[in-house]
Amino acid sequence: MRSSNLAWVVIAIIGGCALLGLITLQTLNFNRLGADAYYTKIEGAGAKVNEDMPDDYIRYAYEFPSYKDDGEVAKLPFTAAKQLREGAYLKLYVKEGKGVTSYHEVSFDDIPEAAQKRFG
Repeated sequence: MRSSNLAWVVIAIIGGCALLGLITLQTLNFNRLGADAYYTKIEGAGAKVNEDMPDDYIRYAYEFPSYKDDGEVAKLPFTAAKQLREGAYLKLYVKEGKGVTSYHEVSFDDIPEAAQKRFG
């Protein structure tokens, strides 16, 4: 009887670890791991890319000056699946050799001070 209970405990622990691993894989964005952060502001509409494709596949190209935490500037091209909101501030995730791998909208207050000054 005792080894049966031990087996159930081991099965429960393994199942819990597997479930935790699956949840982690679902919520973790590998495009952001090890990436440098840059900040930019959307100024103007993106240019349509691949217009001959169905609406689900149309992308919009953007390229604005982007600033690192220390204020260093770079022009980083990237695309989005929709037109981005005019005046929105974005945090861009950039990997060497891959360019912009991910982004999300942030408020101006979330931008480091050195980069904020560059938006002037």
